[in-house]
Amino acid sequence: MATPLSDTSLSPLRTVAVIGLGTMGTGIAEVLVRAGRDVIGIDISEAATIQAVATLEASTARAVRREHLDERERTDALARFRTFTDLAAAAEADLVIEVTPESYEIKQQVFRALDTIVRPGAILATGTNALSVTRLAADSAHPERVLGLHFFNPAPAMKLVEVVSSVLTAPTAVAAVTDLAIELGKEPVAVGDRPGFVADGLLFGYLNQAAAMYEAKYASREDIDAAMRLGCGLPMGPLALLDLIGVDTARTVLEAMYSESHDRLHAPAPILKQLSEAGLTGRKSGRGFYSYEAPGSDAVVRDALTPLEDAVLAEGRIIRSVGVAGSGTMASGIAEVFAKAGYEVVLAARTEEKAQTAKARIGKSLSRSVDKGRMTAEAAAKTLELITPTGSYDDFAEVDLALEAVAEDLEIKQQLFGTFDKVCKPGAILATTTSSLPVVACARATSRPQDVIGMHFFNPAPAMKLVEVVRTVLTADDVHATVREVCGKIRKHPVDCGDRAGFIVNALLFPYLNNAIKMVQEHYASLDDIDAAMKLGGGYPMGPFELLDVVGLDVSLAIEKVLHREFRDPGLAPAPLLEHLVAAGCLGRKTGRGFREYARR
Repeated sequence: MATPLSDTSLSPLRTVAVIGLGTMGTGIAEVLVRAGRDVIGIDISEAATIQAVATLEASTARAVRREHLDERERTDALARFRTFTDLAAAAEADLVIEVTPESYEIKQQVFRALDTIVRPGAILATGTNALSVTRLAADSAHPERVLGLHFFNPAPAMKLVEVVSSVLTAPTAVAAVTDLAIELGKEPVAVGDRPGFVADGLLFGYLNQAAAMYEAKYASREDIDAAMRLGCGLPMGPLALLDLIGVDTARTVLEAMYSESHDRLHAPAPILKQLSEAGLTGRKSGRGFYSYEAPGSDAVVRDALTPLEDAVLAEGRIIRSVGVAGSGTMASGIAEVFAKAGYEVVLAARTEEKAQTAKARIGKSLSRSVDKGRMTAEAAAKTLELITPTGSYDDFAEVDLALEAVAEDLEIKQQLFGTFDKVCKPGAILATTTSSLPVVACARATSRPQDVIGMHFFNPAPAMKLVEVVRTVLTADDVHATVREVCGKIRKHPVDCGDRAGFIVNALLFPYLNNAIKMVQEHYASLDDIDAAMKLGGGYPMGPFELLDVVGLDVSLAIEKVLHREFRDPGLAPAPLLEHLVAAGCLGRKTGRGFREYARR
């Protein structure tokens, strides 16, 4: 009888078997051989083993060309990779990592077979990102040696590895694979066993909501993807990422998550089922949300849904001068953007002093641009001259576009739009920069709702390229056309969306942030591990808790409440931990304490 895993039975994990030589399995094998491990690659398909060797040869050759390896190191690495089509080859392994298809039946067959093949001290790891590690372990003769080892794609480039323990896993096994991950140059994060773990648990809910948003025809696939890339700094838009991951894989992960959470946010959007069953699984099939040059290609090609580059919009209105209402960071940033583009800007605040202070802030911003070599001193001076500060909205009488960037309070905004209605000339476009309030409610405060539109800039306005252009059911076509044209002139990327809570970015971003808070609230993972997982595993520029503290917990809570109120989905209810922190005055960096503590300035 095989002996149970103990401290003395652990090996230094020098020989590793990788079962399943698809993209992920081959990538893991490359990481291991380049770190000096002997790798036994196993796949039932001989063609897959041949392809794995060819892929490894090509990728290591690229590494030599880029001077990440020398020729001797490459030769040694390739010599450490042997391939087989029989599971019996795993007999000499210290660690076995299976990366077979996401199916309990397939994985359980593999684990049952390994029980009769591997030596007693070997550790068995599953690469699943969706299935229960505990369920797989319970099917093994020695569940104490079974754990999850979740690499991210592409494995050679991605730093994150989630080390997943079940209640049955021996701590010594966890310690051994954690040490191995560190030796491989990875950053291991220890997590418990639940579908999606940390990174995918947060990522796939967000991807699912993006698919549902597209399915509802709220916004085009191009606009959804551009919004999340430009508004959040993500490396890929959600629909392009679904195509890369595989629509069928995403559906499997979400089914597993929903079976445990029963959260509607995890219930796979019907379009995922439709695409999967039609064989439109993404890049690997040549078509998913987008169409590709060929199966496996990353080159997107035009299809029937691709917007025409020279699409004719309604004839627009002439915009020469712009009024910006507000004196905060967003108002001054927007005024700077328009002035840089050559527009005359009237910057109005409640007092002349506040308006002058806002103009001075713009002057400092322009000076920093000069210091960094982004513009000349002469151009900065001309830009500043285009801005006229005032303490009266009466000075908006001749502007062609009046844009408010005041407090996110509907009553305040409606009062301001009533003022715009009185002072602005006929034909002037009236715009709100709201991020969460109904644009139509601002429009109804005027006698000309057809002239009202949303222009949601992102902070800091001079740096962020995205503007969400929000039409109401009353917005005139020429107003929409004009605002899109203006966005181009001020070097911003416009995305179209309808007038509903959160628009594109906040409607996808804040449920993700809320779910991260719930993970901490439930003691599933730490702040640091969640932040690290999303930066290293998802390519996010900031972890969710870093971002929450920057945005402000009070602002985040207000947006969560708006989303919950509009969509009536229990899964969107603000996490109690967020409400408690706001009630305690812990609002993030601006108060010195949010999810973390900060040195007070």
